[in-house]
Amino acid sequence: MDSINFIKGYGKVLDLELQHQSPNPNTNTQKKPLVTAVSILAILFLSLTLGAMFGVLVHMSTSDPPDLPSSSSSNSAEHDTDSVIKAVCNVTRYPDSCFSSITSLSSSPKKFADPEAIFKLSLRVSIAELSNFKNTMISNSNKGAAFADCQSQIEDAVSRLNDSVVAMEVGSGGEKVLTETKISDLQTWISAAMTDQETCLDGLEETGSTALDEVKTKMKKSQEYTSNCLAILANIHTLLRNFNMPLH
Repeated sequence: MDSINFIKGYGKVLDLELQHQSPNPNTNTQKKPLVTAVSILAILFLSLTLGAMFGVLVHMSTSDPPDLPSSSSSNSAEHDTDSVIKAVCNVTRYPDSCFSSITSLSSSPKKFADPEAIFKLSLRVSIAELSNFKNTMISNSNKGAAFADCQSQIEDAVSRLNDSVVAMEVGSGGEKVLTETKISDLQTWISAAMTDQETCLDGLEETGSTALDEVKTKMKKSQEYTSNCLAILANIHTLLRNFNMPLH
């Protein structure tokens, strides 16, 4: 009898243990919707992320590419002439007179999109203006000794600028238009041409010449042009470097 009761008691304990170990069906029912919702949200987020990335890639592939310097941009013939002249003239004290005087030359073809060529044009502009002024001085040479001295100074200035142009002439032997030695010589000659013009005015002022104001007015352009030449030459290395050009 006792053994029967013991077996029954053990059976109850076993039932209790099994009930404790088996999962609650209601709990599983509550967890399944939560897991499903999280999975759906994760899939939606991943889809939106991939969609956005795809849209960015499509936009980048269809957008215009950024403006990059082409490999041929270093070629002087590729550059717009007016833009190069402006860039060169911007290093001078008188950029407006520099630009207008050079672009007004009827003999300046598009090939002059080169700082060295533009510098040479600026020399020719200065020579032309000084030559016109010299002719004015000759026609008024009877106005006194100071006026005659001024005329001599202007002739010397024209000669020095002509020497500068001649120094830049090259043959077919591969000689460069500009070298370091030439640049040094040109700086000396152009500076001397500027000094000649200032000496002319100083002489007229010291003697109290009545022609001083007239000469100053007529010399204004030639002084500006000569100053432009010297400024361009002083910055020629930087200008050439900006256009990816060596001395040539």
